[in-house]
Amino acid sequence: MSAHVLPAQQEATLTMTTDTLRSDTGAPPPGESAPTVQNPRPRLVVGMAAGQLGLFLALLTPILVSLQLKVQSIVPEDDQVTALGIVTTTGSVAAMLANPFFGRLSDRTTSRFGRRRPWLVLGMLGLLIGLLIIATASSVAVVTVGFVIASASANAALAAFVATVADNVPEQKRGKISGLLGIMQNLAPTAGTWIAKCFTDQMLLLFLVPSAIGILLVIGYVLVLPDKPLEQKLPREGFKAVLRTYWVDPRQHPDFAWAWLSRFLLTLANWMFTTFRLIYLQHEMRLSTAEATETLATGVLIYGLCVMGSAQAAGWLSDRFGRRKPFIAVAAVLFGVGMLILSQSDTIGLFYCAEIVLGLGFGTYLGVDLALVIDVLPDPGNPSKDLGIFNIAMSAPQIFAPALGALLISLGGGHNYSILLITSSLVCLCGALAILPVRKVR
Repeated sequence: MSAHVLPAQQEATLTMTTDTLRSDTGAPPPGESAPTVQNPRPRLVVGMAAGQLGLFLALLTPILVSLQLKVQSIVPEDDQVTALGIVTTTGSVAAMLANPFFGRLSDRTTSRFGRRRPWLVLGMLGLLIGLLIIATASSVAVVTVGFVIASASANAALAAFVATVADNVPEQKRGKISGLLGIMQNLAPTAGTWIAKCFTDQMLLLFLVPSAIGILLVIGYVLVLPDKPLEQKLPREGFKAVLRTYWVDPRQHPDFAWAWLSRFLLTLANWMFTTFRLIYLQHEMRLSTAEATETLATGVLIYGLCVMGSAQAAGWLSDRFGRRKPFIAVAAVLFGVGMLILSQSDTIGLFYCAEIVLGLGFGTYLGVDLALVIDVLPDPGNPSKDLGIFNIAMSAPQIFAPALGALLISLGGGHNYSILLITSSLVCLCGALAILPVRKVR
């Protein structure tokens, strides 16, 4: 699945340290130093992992399976790629705008329930409403409206969720936690794909069952989350300050900018293919809908197992050696190689081999990505808004990837998946190179 007014600071504050975070309310009141972030309790780590699983189970299952089957049920075959591109692109615009916006609101929320909890709950409920609209829609226009609501709501929850990691995990533990969350993020589509297998002929349950499970898991996390209310109400800001939510000056924060570009390119490469994964199996392998869904489920399972192993290993090793960049570079190269293998695949066996390489690559990336991002935040005291800007690097490619992917597939008369996959591998290589100039993280 997606994947959303920065004060100038000295370069030394770019790296998030254990002295600049609060484990409960985030930024300290003026004149007060921030206490050290303590190691998270086991129940919080378990809740965090469950929350990540739930959020992405509800979000990625529609993107990977349900949405494609829904579009196929209401659109003629010749128009399916175009319709799917329109729906996913529009939803991705909503995700890109919503993530930093709700992240900023999360940093400034004064609810007695805390800064993050309200947006976790409201975001998941909004996601459920959006998916319900999609499931009952009879036209592409209504599907698009539902996906916009679902994407915006999911990113409201996602912005709050990622901020809870920055709020509660000290620097020396971020690699391990990042690896664990990477496992959960990729266990989600694996579980979602297998759940979808049971409901391919029941459209309402196809959308609602994964989202209902996801909501319960996120609520479980909310119940164990230490998220005390903001102690002081922040001053109101004008419209220009809100607009600056979507901007970080790359000249003042070059490490943040290079890390942002690297994630953008890697996410673009991923979504250029993922959007058309099911249709690829139907067109290239000449599989029926049921056979393609079965093959996809097995492929995603293989992919997920590889991701889980490599993510945990990469996170542990990055903490052990205090290095992040080499893992990002290796991940991008592996992902590019996987795309090249896919471009030459003409059997289901080769498809599964590609899934193994892709899983190892993407797992390595997920194992250290969040840790690296938090290390280069421009404003560590208020992480949600900056993480929201960084998440644009995950949501923005989803705007361009479907359109670019559809264009590449259509070259030469259509179904030209080789050009799509080769282009994706080259974009991965560029993503690996973009991480090299980052200085604050080794």
